[in-house]
Amino acid sequence: MRLMGKRQLGELQPGELVITLLISEIATSPIVDNTLPLLNSLVPLAVLVALEIITSYLEMRFVRFRYLVDGKPLTVIRNGEIDQKNLKRLRFTINDILSALRQKDIFDIRDAQYGIVETNGTFSVLLKPEKRSSTPKNYDTPEKDTGMPCPVIIDGKIIETNFQDCFVTLNDINSKLNSENIEQKNVLLMTVDKNKSYYIITKKEC
Repeated sequence: MRLMGKRQLGELQPGELVITLLISEIATSPIVDNTLPLLNSLVPLAVLVALEIITSYLEMRFVRFRYLVDGKPLTVIRNGEIDQKNLKRLRFTINDILSALRQKDIFDIRDAQYGIVETNGTFSVLLKPEKRSSTPKNYDTPEKDTGMPCPVIIDGKIIETNFQDCFVTLNDINSKLNSENIEQKNVLLMTVDKNKSYYIITKKEC
């Protein structure tokens, strides 16, 4: 587990969960059956760990491979409305959404502005501005509705599926990059909200 990295200690992706279950099953075989040589477990364990490390490296380098293995987060509540198409893709029911909201201490679906089912199965929620907790920063002025900051470039790749949530176009993205004198391939992460507030993190040599 240490060799595969600390990522394994958090929420597991589907592939990581399968690898973890296989490792636990193989590792216990010689303990359960004393007739099996220890080498019979060590070799497949080493292969599985190597495959997991290689897969993780490929996911870091290639966005498409990452989406192929882990999938994409899907928005099921968008601007306070249920995205029924994505519900069908996930085979979720309204009861599933209501239950996930209650686990976030949200008992009125009208309070949710965005709801996203993450690739590891967890549910993330952004409340509407008037329902968010007040902080000293916004005591005197009401919180502005900036929507949800959407990643539009990840690892130098354009994520066009997020454009509709942020009301941006490819021309908007390219114009911003040109004004900042940044090449798309050098962008690690670029987010934008519906008020056209951009945040850019460039890649650094490691």
